[in-house]
Amino acid sequence: MKKTLKISLSAIFMAMGMFLPFLTGQIPQIGNMLLPMHFGVLLCGLICGPFYGLAVGFITPLLRSVSFGMPPMFPNAAAMAFELATYGFVIGLIYSRFKGNKIALYVSLIISMIAGRIVWGAVSIVFYGFAQKTFTWAIFLGGAFVKAVPGIILQILLVPVLVMLFERYFESKQALEKA
Repeated sequence: MKKTLKISLSAIFMAMGMFLPFLTGQIPQIGNMLLPMHFGVLLCGLICGPFYGLAVGFITPLLRSVSFGMPPMFPNAAAMAFELATYGFVIGLIYSRFKGNKIALYVSLIISMIAGRIVWGAVSIVFYGFAQKTFTWAIFLGGAFVKAVPGIILQILLVPVLVMLFERYFESKQALEKA
């Protein structure tokens, strides 16, 4: 895939991350459950590669915080920047090694979600300490896993399907260009 196309797609995926949260009606409880900002980052890492996924993942929550005030910049958006950057990088790195393998698609998705949540927890401990707030094991489990179950299920169902459709489209487009 050409660099210009990757940059353009990255901008589209960042826009997804900026605007999909509006579907939750700016209600943080629903956003925390459905994780709408994550979809664009995961797709970017899978389609454009690890470094584009990292950049989109890091910038999106910060830009959304500055633009719309949600999530609050510190500690939420700042911690999310590291979490989403991890998603984008890890999923892109793992999947790029096994491109086209459907099992690798699911494995890279699950590993990236676990890695991102671990990074979010570690960064949150530090950032919440700076903000003089308490970050406990219960907050970590609740925020990273329990409350996020609907979003995790949605990601596992939708992201692979979207990537397979996207790859099929580009494969058919390349075949037409060669003909």
